[in-house]
Amino acid sequence: MAGSRALRGAASGFAFFLGVLEKIGNRVPQPFVLFCWLFAFVAVASTVADLLGASVAVPGKDQVLDVRGVLSLDGLRYLLGHVITNFIDFPGLGNIFVMVMAVNVAMGSGFLEAGVRWLLSRVPGWGVPYAVAFVAAQGHVFSDASYFVIAPLGAVAFKATGRNPLAGLIGAYACLQGGYAGGFVIGTLDATYIAITDAAVQLVPGLPPVDVHIAMNYFFTAAVGVIFPLVGGWLIAHVLEPRLPSREEEPAEHVELAADQRRGLVVALTAASAFLVLLALGALVPGGPFHGSDGTLLSSPLLENLVAVIGVAFVLVGVVFGLVAGTLTKENSLQVLMTRGMRDIAGPTVVVFVIAQVFGILTWSNLGSVLAIGLADLAKSSHVDGFLALLLMVCVSATLNMVITGGGALWSLVGPVMVPSLMLLGLSPAVIQAAHRIGDSTTTLITPMSVFLIVLLSMAREYEPGLRLGTLMTRLAIFVVPYFAVWLGVLGIFYFFDLPLGPGAGVELGAR
Repeated sequence: MAGSRALRGAASGFAFFLGVLEKIGNRVPQPFVLFCWLFAFVAVASTVADLLGASVAVPGKDQVLDVRGVLSLDGLRYLLGHVITNFIDFPGLGNIFVMVMAVNVAMGSGFLEAGVRWLLSRVPGWGVPYAVAFVAAQGHVFSDASYFVIAPLGAVAFKATGRNPLAGLIGAYACLQGGYAGGFVIGTLDATYIAITDAAVQLVPGLPPVDVHIAMNYFFTAAVGVIFPLVGGWLIAHVLEPRLPSREEEPAEHVELAADQRRGLVVALTAASAFLVLLALGALVPGGPFHGSDGTLLSSPLLENLVAVIGVAFVLVGVVFGLVAGTLTKENSLQVLMTRGMRDIAGPTVVVFVIAQVFGILTWSNLGSVLAIGLADLAKSSHVDGFLALLLMVCVSATLNMVITGGGALWSLVGPVMVPSLMLLGLSPAVIQAAHRIGDSTTTLITPMSVFLIVLLSMAREYEPGLRLGTLMTRLAIFVVPYFAVWLGVLGIFYFFDLPLGPGAGVELGAR
């Protein structure tokens, strides 16, 4: 009896917390407005700091940086002369465009969905939860479309084997959100992250040069991609599914591919394999076109131009699949698919324009350097460094992620301060970005501010009419702590064993 009252009390407390969070979140403006306000704040703050004579000494250099006011004659001249170049020269902007166009070719042609369907149709009933979790953990490749593709396919896969489709739907969503910043495949999210990180490392002069590239977290995210399906699949099968309302047997829905889709998938994967072999030969054979100057992959032009290589791979499989399967038509041509990708990113690009201006005035005014150096000094005086500093990074991102659910928008807020600050503590931007990935993935599961949670609720009501948002969120909450444990455990292994998080990307600043 006492246990039942305690359970009801905990549920009531959780519901109250969600209600408060929703009220706070509803007051947070859209990203465009948010960064406009941030631009105004930086402009005013820099001007006040300039009037007060604020300055900071650059660590390790005989140099003092004075804060310059944006709302001054020099500041206004700077804005007039750089408002366009701030946007055009924003680091990684071209990479984002390339990745969006390329991924949309693979997705629009049907290659990615066909691959998912093929994989789910090849596993036995007991392995379906793990297969669904594995596919969902790579879901960021579909971008926002993943919530409309992978989650419903999870329900179909469960139903095809006589299991509760609601478990497949909710489980796929949980693994998709919780592992959104991980996985084996590099996608548009990685391009967005690296654009912000690249801009942030330039805010403080005097820091050692670092090689910032799109794959600098690949070993870390791939390791998470191995463990996540095991943990997520077990949670779906042994924790989530047994607690769902029982359902009557329904006609099975098959995930088998049509004959032309199977042929397209085989030919596309064969073409991709041949492409990878040619790249490997070009990079490893002495005298090859992609052979590194010192004979290693780290110095190979492939790593320096990895976005282009990945983009070509996505376009290749998309075009080959489309031609063989008949999905690449005049109405759905290569140009149409690429254009559709650029159309989908039009809104975020407008936000990037404002973000670029914020970075521009942070750099010009030296306010970004002052904030970063000041925060680093505070951390040192408080004996917060190393892995403890990374845990602080995780907590900051996880907390803000409950309200600001867009990965790019959140990293644009957090990165400009945390990246240079933690670099001043000796941590590499690769491990700092990896820590942010943890907070940016896990807490999205239980925030009512995610529009995709409402989409999930609508889908789930097809299987359980009358399902309430609070009930759905409590079912998702069972994944949060285990996912945090996985993410932090993997980060701890990389940190304490000093393993590279990606090609040429060590834990400590300057390490490879």
